Amino acid sequence: MKAVLCKTLGPARDLVLEDVASPVPKKNEILLDVQAAGVNFPDTLIIEGKYQFQPPLPFSPGGEAAGVVAAVGERAGNFKVGDRVMALTGWGAFAEQVAVPFYNVMPIPEHMDFATAAAFGMTYGTSMHALKQRGQLQPGETLLVLGASGGVGLAAVEIGKAMGARVIAAASSAEKLAVAKAAGADELIDYSQASLKEEIKRLTGGQGVDVIYDPVGGELFDQAVRGLAWQGRLLVVGFASGTIPQMAANLVLLKGAAVLGVFWGAFAQRQPEDNAANFRQLFAWHAEGKLKPLVSKTYPLAEAGAAIEELGQRRAVGKLVVLAK
Repeated sequence: MKAVLCKTLGPARDLVLEDVASPVPKKNEILLDVQAAGVNFPDTLIIEGKYQFQPPLPFSPGGEAAGVVAAVGERAGNFKVGDRVMALTGWGAFAEQVAVPFYNVMPIPEHMDFATAAAFGMTYGTSMHALKQRGQLQPGETLLVLGASGGVGLAAVEIGKAMGARVIAAASSAEKLAVAKAAGADELIDYSQASLKEEIKRLTGGQGVDVIYDPVGGELFDQAVRGLAWQGRLLVVGFASGTIPQMAANLVLLKGAAVLGVFWGAFAQRQPEDNAANFRQLFAWHAEGKLKPLVSKTYPLAEAGAAIEELGQRRAVGKLVVLAK
């Protein structure tokens, strides 16, 4: 089979496409014929040795995939050859086949195509967990989404609206904000043109926002924490800016606020029943047309490195997907 390989840690341009042996599934794994694989921010980190875990070299990046079950281990649940499934792989999805533990695999709803399924799991799973379990977002509350045109940001906008919140989308250009507006955002902030802190104040009548969804970090975090309402919740989702912020703890004290970490991968492993319930709701909202994943561009397998670089440079809107077939 063909696979995109990281043979030395470094930039995406160093990835190579080679022929390798197909993986042999273990007893608790399924072998997936990959049709499509989603590109996510961890892919930009893992190839440079900057992620929470580091697979041995050489490896294929790619943390999520969708395709057809090609083989099933003897203890791999109720899956059977030919099933259409989506899977969280950690790495290995930028290949024609990947072996995945059965507990990281879900059936694809009948109404969902492979590219959409490959773009769905990580972004919507993260944002649902963030807003439901961590932020405890309530109908009528105000949600601010930073980086609102990216994969997790757009998912947070749509889920926030489905949960009955007033959603303020913040991004770095008018073009990106137009995408967030189309996803249902009620108000927009272009933080390349105006102060995020002052715009929050203006749009909330000085009251601040109830929940802030932050996958960006850096300077925006510093401004956002000052825009929290009384008993507001700031969700730390990631650091796409490349800078991990430091916080003045007195700001949280004065607002009776909370800063909450969001690590969906650990949640899915530790609380599988809650994660499954989240996805039942997400799939229902998708069937109702409330969630419309935006796959803005697809790439052939040979150009997976270019897709990772596009995301790493923060030029991507919505989700990028690599097509293995």
